[in-house]
Amino acid sequence: MRVRAIVVRIIRQFFRDKRTLGLMIFAPMFVLFLMHLVFNGEEYKPAIGVNQDVPNVVVEALEKSKADVKQVTREKAKDQLHEQRLDAFLEMDGRIPKLTLEGSDPTANKAVLMSVQQAFQSLAPQKETLKLKTTYLHGSEDMKLFDNFGPVLIGFFIFFFVFLIAGVSFLRERTNGTLERLLATPLQRWEIVAGYVIGFGIFTTFQASLISWFAIDILDMMMEGSFLYVLLITFLLAMTALTLGTLLSAFAHNELQMIQFIPLVIVPQIFFSGLFNLETMAPWLRSVSVIMPLTYGADALREIMIRGNGWSDIAFDVYILLGFSLLFMILNVIALKKYRRL
Repeated sequence: MRVRAIVVRIIRQFFRDKRTLGLMIFAPMFVLFLMHLVFNGEEYKPAIGVNQDVPNVVVEALEKSKADVKQVTREKAKDQLHEQRLDAFLEMDGRIPKLTLEGSDPTANKAVLMSVQQAFQSLAPQKETLKLKTTYLHGSEDMKLFDNFGPVLIGFFIFFFVFLIAGVSFLRERTNGTLERLLATPLQRWEIVAGYVIGFGIFTTFQASLISWFAIDILDMMMEGSFLYVLLITFLLAMTALTLGTLLSAFAHNELQMIQFIPLVIVPQIFFSGLFNLETMAPWLRSVSVIMPLTYGADALREIMIRGNGWSDIAFDVYILLGFSLLFMILNVIALKKYRRL
């Protein structure tokens, strides 16, 4: 009888909390639906630029291998490789093909090499091995998959843990009555939000710096650019996660409801952050990444760590992340109106 009473109490508790009940049913289906859209995309088609001296039969063979082939000059190819509009550039050095790979994505590198080798194999005698001069604009043939995923993972773990800790901590401030006591003082809403953001921000900055140092120096993750830029991007990601976490905590009544935001807010960002190639997704689905803060953080970290680029290549991502942080701070101030109107 006593066990039955406990079971009945738990069942009633679930039915009272409609959000928890709904999320238990619909959140797994939502995540599976996202995975279906991401993994059922098209096969990756490498973009290969070819010089005029490449034989037409090779160009035709590359097109048959489903590569996106473009006729470009050497000068234009350099710019397009730097802008990541091309995965590789193919030209002839006498009778030997010379391939320049963009190099930052091992998956794209593999697709390019396979297409080029298959194209030339049809021209060469069966027993003759293909002599291919290969150079890398970024990375090298020894580049591991972890080096490519690493910057995204750094950004994701910083974003995830800061979001969760900040949201739960701010929720406790509210449920313990601390926030109500602060709202009873002459402090304005923006001062309360700024105080919490700066206070939590000190610890999140330390956490982001430590994670970045550990990944680069201890795990030996590829690092071609400035570590200061890495710290800047991880700091902005942490601040975005912090302000978003405190904002969403205003719509949760307990820690369980705060955790419920993870499959709705955090999980989708994994799929659109660049961990999976966006080019294989449908165009309408690819456009969802525009509203994902982690997309910009991961892009900037790859520019710094893999491609060794500087401010001009990450400035846009920096401004977007700053915009997200400021937007969430303003919404935090507005959200406090439900507790006190000033």
